Amino acid sequence: MADSDTPHHAPPMFLPDTIHRAVSPGTALLRLETTHSREGVLDGAWWPRTRDIETELPALVSALTEHLGPITRVGLDASAWNGLPTRLIVDDRVIHLDSDPVGDDTVLVTRGDRDHFALMVVPPGTAPDAARSAMARAVRADNIDQAAQILLAALPETGTDRREPP
Repeated sequence: MADSDTPHHAPPMFLPDTIHRAVSPGTALLRLETTHSREGVLDGAWWPRTRDIETELPALVSALTEHLGPITRVGLDASAWNGLPTRLIVDDRVIHLDSDPVGDDTVLVTRGDRDHFALMVVPPGTAPDAARSAMARAVRADNIDQAAQILLAALPETGTDRREPP
């Protein structure tokens, strides 16, 4: 059978029923909303271990690609990361990085050319119990709070500047 005769299945247009795992052992934790409706404000939460985007992003993109299909763009607040290249190669695919003023608490991920996913970013160095609590709240289908509100409630001792010291 020729490649053109092979049926081509598009990735699902909804999030998986369950994903709550370390992206790589000892690194970031990823959690996605557990409903197909995508009615919440946020689609998931990501807890990177550092502010080095070139170290953290490839594992996240690989995990998301496995569940959502090819990721084409990622929007990040450049001031929240230690250097922000304009693109990265992940699994032999070019991922374009956009410096968006989305805040250091949110990452916007694009699948294809129009399908966007908003992930709350739990600051590196956050205590595990606080991080898990914030992530659980972010992925609730009935969540109406923005990432900054969730993090402020879960991590009140950090105030508004949740970035690691330089």
